[in-house]
Amino acid sequence: MDIKNIIANSLNQSHSADEYQVILNSFATEGKTSGEQKEDLIYYTKLNAQRSRRIGKTSIIGPNLVEQIQAMPKQTWLLITETWCGDAANSVPIISKLAELNPSIELRIVLRDENLELMDQFLTKGGRSIPKLIALDEELNVLFDWGPRPKEAQDLYWGWRARDDREPYKEFQVTLQKWYNENKSVAIQQELSELVMAKMSSSI
Repeated sequence: MDIKNIIANSLNQSHSADEYQVILNSFATEGKTSGEQKEDLIYYTKLNAQRSRRIGKTSIIGPNLVEQIQAMPKQTWLLITETWCGDAANSVPIISKLAELNPSIELRIVLRDENLELMDQFLTKGGRSIPKLIALDEELNVLFDWGPRPKEAQDLYWGWRARDDREPYKEFQVTLQKWYNENKSVAIQQELSELVMAKMSSSI
């Protein structure tokens, strides 16, 4: 199956941002998670529901990026994630706020483990890392993609992976979340701004 058919199939089972938030909040309340029902994933889903609400309420989009987003032509943003993903809790609220700025942008969200054929078209060094944002034009051509983390956060991750004496991932997540808290979504906004401007420049 070619990539456009894979994308179309995933869009057919996708959720709006509001629908996804309902799923996340419901799982958190019911003690469930997306994907495999593991205790640690259930814990992170509960944590992410709280974190994403806070980030959605407190994050401010820079005025330059607001103008860029509002000038974008009609497109679909397809976002791959899972409710337990800590990186997604920090970036999905920002992506949602950006999409809300322009009625020509439709944000659709899918769960990774239910869409592995799609995920495998957008691997990160061979891994199914999430979240992954895919911007599509009206013919489902890929305009750009982003994820799973801002570059500086991803560099932290690769540095941790390269260490022979690395701490457990659960402990590294504390360091990673501290970075997100201190950065206040500046990096993700800057990277998406650069991708948007590059695509708009190439279409002129």
